[in-house]
Amino acid sequence: MELSEIAELFLQNIQQTTLIEVIAVVFGLLSVWYSKKINILVFPTGIISVLIYVYITFFAKLYADMFINFVYFSMSVYGWYHWTHPIEGKEERPVSFASRIQNLGGLLATVLLFVTMRYILINFTDSNVPTIDALTTAIFMVGMWLMAIKKVENWIYWIVGDIISVPLYFYKGLVFTSFQFAVFLIIAVAGYLVWRKEAQHA
Repeated sequence: MELSEIAELFLQNIQQTTLIEVIAVVFGLLSVWYSKKINILVFPTGIISVLIYVYITFFAKLYADMFINFVYFSMSVYGWYHWTHPIEGKEERPVSFASRIQNLGGLLATVLLFVTMRYILINFTDSNVPTIDALTTAIFMVGMWLMAIKKVENWIYWIVGDIISVPLYFYKGLVFTSFQFAVFLIIAVAGYLVWRKEAQHA
């Protein structure tokens, strides 16, 4: 695909984008930005974004995506509570590195989620990219959990998921969304560096 065709496709996607989708994207970007800043606003902004996407995906008949956004909503509520209820003797829960058990648990959860969702997508949906779709969803769900418990490694999951998502959405013709994930990727790399530094000085 030539550069001119990419630009034309990008403009078409922008023209077809609804106001409510723009709002969801803006709050999604804000959520990732606040996460990088280790700011509690990561959760209310994220909740607004995922609830809008629940609405969007329902009417688009993207039921798997709708389910995942419900999961994101639940994890955001959990994370909001977790961040605002610090351990005894601390004003706030510190950023820290995941333990070996948490890292192994995260990898195992990723594999199990991937296998389960791939099976569901292949057998109960008309998805034409079930393997990649299941993989990114599994990665993002585990990343959300690690972010909720304030572990540095959450950014590794977001980075890997974003790297996969940029070409995935481009392939699906969703150039605007692909661009959004490219922005997410940049913020995720910066977020990892900020959180790692924070954890090292905690």
